[in-house]
Formats: sequence, structure tokens, C-alpha cells
Amino acid sequence: MSGKLIVLSGPGGVGKSTIVAELKKLPNFFFSVSATTRPPRNSEVDGVAYKFVSEQQFDRMIKEKKFLEWANFAGARYGTPSEPVDLALKANLNVLLEIEIDGARQVRKLRPDAKLVFLQPPDIQALEQRIRGRATESEARIKARLELAQEEMAASNEFDEVITNHHVDEVVRALVALAAR
Repeated sequence: MSGKLIVLSGPGGVGKSTIVAELKKLPNFFFSVSATTRPPRNSEVDGVAYKFVSEQQFDRMIKEKKFLEWANFAGARYGTPSEPVDLALKANLNVLLEIEIDGARQVRKLRPDAKLVFLQPPDIQALEQRIRGRATESEARIKARLELAQEEMAASNEFDEVITNHHVDEVVRALVALAAR
């Protein structure tokens, strides 16, 4: 018997990180640590938030097919190493990957048994409220994020499940139920 591989995607600001924080409280879920080429921030510890690697190491990992998915983002590369995921699945843990839509597409090609879950807001106004509520971004950045969110939501039909984030506890229950199937 082995665990389930669940990929959680959705537009920025929809609440994926909040959902993951709740799932991390449960014993039968594993969360992979992404590799990245960006330098660590002051408070970051290697192997905790990210595994920090050089450009050369990242290139070698790509060549050796050590990633389930990887992407360029904001001048750095990020990827999900496959080995820890495989070990967790063999240990009968459910693995949840919180990744962007293109990464979910890559996982689908390598692991057709993965369950792809799209987390969507109740509506675009709710998403805008969440993004504005953070009070961390300029008006131009908010508009750009909302435009990108519209594009991302159009891809929801590529996913096995679409869950609307009305309440965190409902989403968590739905993901736990999906892992139990």
C-alpha cells in the first residue's frame, strides 16, 4: 500500500498556504521541500523552507531527471525533487505539492496517478478582497495578479477536482477525504 500524491494549485491569494498550514498539523501528510537557485533570505534555513542549490546543481538535477516539476520564477529556478516524494509515498504518507499550474501539468505527465486539485475563490471579488487585505502590494501589482488569476482559473478544467475555498476547514476536509479514497 502507498500514499496518494495530491497536487494543489490555484491563483495566488486563494488561500493555498493557509490550507497547507492546516494540513501540516495532520500526521499522515508529507510536504516536500522545493529546491531553488535563489539565495536564502536571512531567516531561511537550508532544507526547511527550501533546499538551496547552485545553478550547476540544478542543471545536473534536471539532466538526471530528479524533479517531478520545475520552473523559472522571478529570476530563479524552483523544483520539486522526486526522491523524497517517492520515499514518503512508499511509507504510506499522502504527499501534497503546492505548486503552480504549469508544474501541475508537468506532474500529470510523469505521474498520471496524481490527483490534481484546483483551489478557486468563491468569485473574483473575494480573491481581490483577499489580495487587498494583505496590504502588501501596489495597485499595479494587484491588477496584474487579478489578470493572471483569470487566466489560471480558465485552466481549472484540467484538474481532477475543483474545490471552492469558502472556508478553510471545508477545504481541509475535502483534501483529507480525497487522500482517503
